[in-house]
Amino acid sequence: MPTVRHNRPHPAEHDSPLRGRVAVVTGAARGVGEALARRLSAQGMRIALLGREEETLSQVAATLATTTVCVAADVTDQAALDRAARQVEERLGAADVVVANAGIAVGGPFTSTDAELWRRVIDVNLVGAANTARAFLPQLARTRGYFLQIASTAAFGSAPMMSAYCASKAGAESFALALRGEVEPEGVAVGIAYLHWTGTDMLAGIDEHPVLRALRRHQPSFARRIHSPAQVADWLATGVTHRARSIYAPPWLRWCQPLRPLFPFVVSRVARHELREGSTDDLGADVGVLGAGGHADWTSFRSET
Repeated sequence: MPTVRHNRPHPAEHDSPLRGRVAVVTGAARGVGEALARRLSAQGMRIALLGREEETLSQVAATLATTTVCVAADVTDQAALDRAARQVEERLGAADVVVANAGIAVGGPFTSTDAELWRRVIDVNLVGAANTARAFLPQLARTRGYFLQIASTAAFGSAPMMSAYCASKAGAESFALALRGEVEPEGVAVGIAYLHWTGTDMLAGIDEHPVLRALRRHQPSFARRIHSPAQVADWLATGVTHRARSIYAPPWLRWCQPLRPLFPFVVSRVARHELREGSTDDLGADVGVLGAGGHADWTSFRSET
């Protein structure tokens, strides 16, 4: 059963056009999902927190400024998401905003990464986004709402040793672009958020990842900056308010869009140098699942299979 909390209103909610509306955020237990839920709640939205970790979701809900509902659901399970959508509507009303944020990452060579783990990244990041859209689009059609797909600059240029994550984020971007054309006639807007270096627990192991470490080292100083989840959530919330087609976190990323044809070449060149210079032990090590959220998902998944 979902957990519902009725929290005290936040003063800022009276100034926001989002006041009283319903937002659904997947992957809301920590990181960007948690920070965005907090930011949207501060603007007066009623929040549905979806994720695998029910206890952690409840802890987040207890700190929010408005009414929330917590639903434990695996985004790769369409039936579970369909049930979650019904529970959200029953408890809060039809969704006005749905944020497909749930995501995990794994680092390491493709050939030494467990095949089931590799597929899990694709399932959560890409199939999970599609499942989320399928479950909530009927509500968004009624509210003429907004669907936000969280993507990444990983879609700009694929990094070796991150094949599943890069493929899934590129696929999620393509899915959202295709979906946009289908649902716009119904009044549903679709946005895509491009996140760069963000200080979540997923990034905590970056120094153990030779290619990502090299890519960051070769970027200009302003592009190497790691932004906090709270800062990223501010940019995302502004985009949600304006039903933006594209959200860039940080904003300067918008100027990279015209240069995207060059990025695969640049990434490939840096990666080739790093792979050539690195030791066999360093490059052959399977870094594994990145971040506490990814570990929690993988542990739960393995226990169920």
